[in-house]
Amino acid sequence: MTEPVFSLKDIIVTVGDNVQILKSLSLDIYDGDFITVLGTNGAGKSTLFNTIAGNLAINSGQLLHHGHNIAHESAVARTNYIARVFQDPKMGTAPRMTVAENLLLAENRGRKRTLRSRGLTKEKLTEYAQITQVMGNNLDTRLNTATGNLSGGQRQALSFLMATRVKPELLLLDEHTAALDPKTSEQLMLATNQQVTQNKLTALMITHNLTDALKYGNRLLILNAGNIVLDVRGDDKVALDEAQILKYFIV
Repeated sequence: MTEPVFSLKDIIVTVGDNVQILKSLSLDIYDGDFITVLGTNGAGKSTLFNTIAGNLAINSGQLLHHGHNIAHESAVARTNYIARVFQDPKMGTAPRMTVAENLLLAENRGRKRTLRSRGLTKEKLTEYAQITQVMGNNLDTRLNTATGNLSGGQRQALSFLMATRVKPELLLLDEHTAALDPKTSEQLMLATNQQVTQNKLTALMITHNLTDALKYGNRLLILNAGNIVLDVRGDDKVALDEAQILKYFIV
């Protein structure tokens, strides 16, 4: 197997009165992995994402990016290669800017350029119409609409497109369908899987939906009390069912 893109080695994260949330957690993430992440509330899922993204400092251990320790690198610096879509559709987009302007902003991520209206050429708008059409929710007809006026599903679809407009080395999907109704959630999940697989993205996805965790991705993790208690991929993942997964959810 090739070298991992990201490696977490013996990561310990504590909060409050020295309460350990992640307990010597180790994880290798390989190029092209689409990892679904399960766990009860308080298992450490969000802490894992915040640690990778740089929003939460570690107490000990190493966080490696292509073998280079980035544990002390800022969250802003990590946005050059890590993208994140949050549960709240209102996060990740600028509400007063149009859909097209948000996409242009995402496209210029990491570049020393400012957003100018002249950047939205006719050709660029045509390109954005094609990009948004694949989401299947009429977002392509609302390119000139302020993002704050979109439905929750459209706004979350836009957040996903923005996060992947410049291909990240790691995409963190933080329960990105949880705040949506079942139909919209399924629609976004199908579009997510299509984009991740077709563009060969490396992604981690937190979900509470056992069906989605089994259906999507090549690898599945279960966290419990700050530890990884299951890490399966390939045929071993395919062989799992919901009853087997539920055994790991110790109350």
